[in-house]
Amino acid sequence: MRRPLIAGNWKMNGSTALVKAFGDAFAAARLPAGVDVVVIPPFPYLETARQAFRNTSLKLGAQTLNPQPSGAHTGEVSGSMLQEFDVAYVLVGHSERRQLYQETDEQVFDRLMAALASGLTPILCVGETLEERDAGHTMDVVLGQVEYVMSRLEPAQRSEVVIAYEPVWAIGTGRTATPEQAQEVMAGIRSYQASFDAVLAEQLKLLYGGSMNANNAAELLAQPDIDGGLVGGASLKTDDFHAICQSAG
Repeated sequence: MRRPLIAGNWKMNGSTALVKAFGDAFAAARLPAGVDVVVIPPFPYLETARQAFRNTSLKLGAQTLNPQPSGAHTGEVSGSMLQEFDVAYVLVGHSERRQLYQETDEQVFDRLMAALASGLTPILCVGETLEERDAGHTMDVVLGQVEYVMSRLEPAQRSEVVIAYEPVWAIGTGRTATPEQAQEVMAGIRSYQASFDAVLAEQLKLLYGGSMNANNAAELLAQPDIDGGLVGGASLKTDDFHAICQSAG
C-alpha cells in the first residue's frame, strides 16, 4: 500500500514568524499515522524551519535546485547544500519554473538527476495549460512530460521519484480539477509507468496539485490513484494544512 504524502509549497511566501508558528502548531497537533508531511518554504527559511520542526514529524523540502554541484551560478543552490539543512524532498519542473523561467524538459531532467545524486527525493511536477486541456491534449502533454524524464531513468531511479500532477489552469486560480478529472490523468500516468514495470507502477506515488484545500482534499484523496497532495495557498495556514493532512489519514 502506498504511503500518503502531503507537501506544502509556500512558493515566495512566508516569514520567520510563520515558520515558527508551524513548528508550534505541529508540535502540539497529532498527525495521522502513516502519512508523510513535507513543508517547502523559500530557501532563506530552511535553517529556521529545521530548528522549528525538531519536535514535529514534519519533513523539509526545497523548491528547486541547480543541476551543478557547485560553481559560478550566482543565486542558485546545489543538492549538497540542501542536504546540509536536512532537506528530504525537492520540487523539479513546477509549472511556474517552466513558464516564468523557461525551464525545458531537458533542464527539468538535469535537476531531477542532481536531486537523486544528492540523495533527495524529487517531486516531478507535470501538467497542462487551459488551452491544452480545451484542445483535448491533456494526456499528450502530461505523458510527454512524464516520458521525457522517466524513460531516461534506470528502474532503481524511477522508484525514487514522486510525480505531482498540477493542471496549470487550477494553480492559484481557485479552480480545481474535479476528482474524476484528476483521477483520469493519474490513472493514465500510472498506466504509462506500467509499461516499464507493473510492480513499480503500483508503488509510484502520485500527488494532486492545483488548489487543493481543506474543503476538497478528502474527495480528491479518496480517488484510487491519488496518493497525496502538493498544496499551495492552503499550506500557508496551519489549520487548513493540518485539516488536509488529516484527510490523508
